[in-house]
Amino acid sequence: MTLLPSLRCACWFSFIAAFLLGNAVAAGRPITTLNDLRTARAEMAAKPRRLIANNDGCDALYFPKEIEPTVQNFLERRTTMLAGSQVATIAYCTISSGFGLFTHDTKVGELLTRQGADFKVRLESKNITEDLIAQKTDTLRAVTDFAHKNGLETFWSMRMNDTHDWEHQPEKPHFLFPKLKEEHPDWLLGTPKKLTTYGRWSSVNYAQPEIVDLAFRYIEEVCKNYDVDGIDLDFFRHLSFFRGVANGGKAKPEEVAAMTDLLRRVRTMTEEVGLKRKRPILVSVRVPDSVDYALDIGLDIEKWLKEGLVDIMATTDYFRLNPWKYSVDLGHKYGVKVYPALTDPRVRGETHFKRRSVPAYRGRAAKAWAAGADGLYVFNLYDVERESPLWRELGDPAALEFTDKEYFLTDLDGNPDAWLANGQKYQTIPIVTPTMPTTQAELTTTRPFEAPLMIADDLKAAGRAGYEIKAGLHLDLPGITDASRVIVTLNGKELPKGKINDGWLDWVLKPDQLRKGANDVVITLQPSAPPAQGEWNLIYDGEAKPTSPWRRDFGTAKVQESIKDGALYIEDRGTATRDYGYYRNTWGATPEEESIVEARMRVESGVHHLSVSNGVGNERLEISPEGISLFNQKTHYAMDTTDDFHNYRVVLKGDSLKVYVDDVLRLDAPQALAARADKKPTRNELSFGEAPGKTHGE
Repeated sequence: MTLLPSLRCACWFSFIAAFLLGNAVAAGRPITTLNDLRTARAEMAAKPRRLIANNDGCDALYFPKEIEPTVQNFLERRTTMLAGSQVATIAYCTISSGFGLFTHDTKVGELLTRQGADFKVRLESKNITEDLIAQKTDTLRAVTDFAHKNGLETFWSMRMNDTHDWEHQPEKPHFLFPKLKEEHPDWLLGTPKKLTTYGRWSSVNYAQPEIVDLAFRYIEEVCKNYDVDGIDLDFFRHLSFFRGVANGGKAKPEEVAAMTDLLRRVRTMTEEVGLKRKRPILVSVRVPDSVDYALDIGLDIEKWLKEGLVDIMATTDYFRLNPWKYSVDLGHKYGVKVYPALTDPRVRGETHFKRRSVPAYRGRAAKAWAAGADGLYVFNLYDVERESPLWRELGDPAALEFTDKEYFLTDLDGNPDAWLANGQKYQTIPIVTPTMPTTQAELTTTRPFEAPLMIADDLKAAGRAGYEIKAGLHLDLPGITDASRVIVTLNGKELPKGKINDGWLDWVLKPDQLRKGANDVVITLQPSAPPAQGEWNLIYDGEAKPTSPWRRDFGTAKVQESIKDGALYIEDRGTATRDYGYYRNTWGATPEEESIVEARMRVESGVHHLSVSNGVGNERLEISPEGISLFNQKTHYAMDTTDDFHNYRVVLKGDSLKVYVDDVLRLDAPQALAARADKKPTRNELSFGEAPGKTHGE
């Protein structure tokens, strides 16, 4: 048998390290007292669950029109494939979008019977909620019945503040915007006209007692009316709960206490219902993987664990802040089982190696198991091919041991700052992906990049078992055309010069160069060779949208680019803090050498930026109809930037920065690039585009 691993450390700095290695209750004990119930619950929680599979419920909401809406056809969409797999528990979400819209037969919430076609979305689909109810069942009952017949558990999963409806406008209603929000706009964190700074305006406000009570009643109704084995409270979809947090602050003590009281009420209720039905109901939560981050947004997860309010804890979704061991140690400290969440990566801009691939999922799962996970919580994986090996591999470290894998330094690149002001201060693991270039921008000629690359495989053991092993290290460093500029050491030993292959730097590795656990990777960027007289290192001519080595950051859809009259035309139609869009390039500038950038631009309206940084200092040239300014230095030169294309030349040397317009010096700032007072390094990049602001521009 041949294993073809390949340690791919894809760095977009995106490190990928890749390997291609060619419900029974308490043993039938009767439950008559609360102590009996709690004993049974502890045993039930401790039961091995290799995989918990979360289903977001879209199998009913977006059911194909051409298929008959029977129970069997509904289950065939995402459920029947799990029988006989490593999945032990199905966490089924009956939509819960917009807070209170459900596809189970609710009397407390609002039954989701709307059709997407009525809102001009999902025209090819049909919502079959009413069809199933007419057949004397519903989504949750059908999944629960199937699961129990096949020896599986079901948890009802509720998204505690889902905001897929955030694009709702009174003149253009959103498909998933519930009547509750129409009738009680004062219960929301914002309005369509007054957006929140963080999170989303359509989030309900848990400081409102009515919202807390509704959340409890939704959960209570399911526990009383459905034969579920547990409830799964998904606090990660989405992370806005309080108005103060949404506007840049932290949750107040009384707000944190209200959320903890909700968990206490839920625990008490599940015990009361469990005693009546003689069977426990487990409580599972999905939360951020940082006690401090969670506390700032209003979730005192350590208190929940300490008070025994939670049986299972799943962590992460859009972003991950800590190594998996952080969550495992936290849960195990209080006797709670921990299930790392393998969520849909959603990393954009990937080329050779994809985080949604089978080898990449294997690598993520192997790292989580190696950290001591009790099982894995798999989220948004239902679109993977029905015959995918993942459902029969991810839940068993032994089954994963000698399989092809890809190990990425960063699996997720969601921004924790999107939900909490300065949330990135809790980030302890590096973010290196195509859409989050921070790490690459911080790689300078004066400062190396260092990070541990976690490998869960013992390659020496694989070799002893007779496997042929091929390992490789792969880095994506846009703009690097000279491989000799990149020096990489792996576990203290410098690697030979890498080979450039279709924009990537590749190294072939020997198995003994890698070890199980943390592998120390250090990357140093050497200065680029100066261009010949009259030439440039990099030219972008505006005839097409920028491509590699330029990268477009997250930004917003309200900043759009097109090619108009042979030039790049940028329109900024947003006024919110998230409405921005930059093209960035890591250019390897150093204070010791002179660096020059020239841009030909015509402003039509608004404020536009050309930003430079050299690893020590940074400055932003603002160009508006009124003239040009240096953002940090607060210097200004008045001119008409709208009459024609002008040539703006920015010259960096040491601490100084000079700006020439059409070859005439207009701004001279001798200390513009001085080191920061705290001596922290800056990025090392050139960028241009639109910053967030209250005005439109083009």
